[in-house]
Amino acid sequence: MEKKKVKVRVIKPEIYSRVVGYYRPVQNWNKGKKKEFEDRRYLRIDKVLSGSKSH
Repeated sequence: MEKKKVKVRVIKPEIYSRVVGYYRPVQNWNKGKKKEFEDRRYLRIDKVLSGSKSH
């Protein structure tokens, strides 16, 4: 059986985050804001409300 070659175009996803009440593409942020975004820690509200200590 002959394998077909398929051209694939890889596109970097655009990530949005909320800053000061509205969503903006992260790629448009300055270095300081991008670093702050990298350093963010996320927690799940359902785990906090249930008393679980894992994030």
